[in-house]
Amino acid sequence: MTRKSLAIATTVGSFKGAFAHGVLTALEEAGIVADGYAAASSSVIPTSWAAIGRATDLGVDYWLAGLSALEQPQQNMSKIVQRGIRIFSKQLRQHLYQPQTPTLYIATNAVIDPAAAAQTQTALAQDLGKRLLRASVQKDRSWVDANLRFTLFSTHHHESQYRITPNNFPAVAYASSRIMHAWEIPAWIDGKPYVDAAYTCLCPALAMVSAGYQETIAISNEPGTMYQDMFHIEPIPTHSCGVPIHIIRPDVHLKELGVDFTKATPDGLVRVYRHGQDKGSEFIRQWK
Repeated sequence: MTRKSLAIATTVGSFKGAFAHGVLTALEEAGIVADGYAAASSSVIPTSWAAIGRATDLGVDYWLAGLSALEQPQQNMSKIVQRGIRIFSKQLRQHLYQPQTPTLYIATNAVIDPAAAAQTQTALAQDLGKRLLRASVQKDRSWVDANLRFTLFSTHHHESQYRITPNNFPAVAYASSRIMHAWEIPAWIDGKPYVDAAYTCLCPALAMVSAGYQETIAISNEPGTMYQDMFHIEPIPTHSCGVPIHIIRPDVHLKELGVDFTKATPDGLVRVYRHGQDKGSEFIRQWK
């Protein structure tokens, strides 16, 4: 089976990302290789490994290792995310930047206002993050629209100033996942302030359409409507500019399987990962 100019885009979700990883594994095992892989937040490392054809090698053990590390004394999600990036990005250096490797994209948000940077990169960030959570319930994007700019980094697009390199990969990967209400450590890329992708982009599927890909597979970690950002105002459509966007989603809320954003059980992670594999295989049968 061949598809011209295919992109695969994965979504945010902390431990819920085990579902998207399971889908990536099913696609990889079926021999489906995209021309571009795009990730946001917790999906960055599994998607990066998918770009080099090794999502299956990483497997559910990646998530179990993160959960085990989180349960150790004096640990928090910021430290665990940075640790995971540090450990699991080492194997990427040899393969991710080769000409024949599919392009990897990582979604982030640049903080464009100096006053906002003083909030997002200091101890004020957690309170701001909580306010934005409340604003998301009211569907009030005003602070985000005024202070953040969606930014897409990539490995192979030489014309872009937002390049992923072996030196800045850890910073870009962490910035994509730095949700302010829960992550204590600030995110900087090349000396500039950044925050989590989710404030403007839950899944960079539409960014792949804008990048010129002719077909996109979008993987959601939530059942039901897939939205463009955490404010749940605009859904991700099944077509954009004539480009089909195929959405793969779980059958149930993953909390029912034992996995939430920052809480999970080992058995729950295994169930969620395998559910992703099942939904990926189901999609492949229909796609053919």
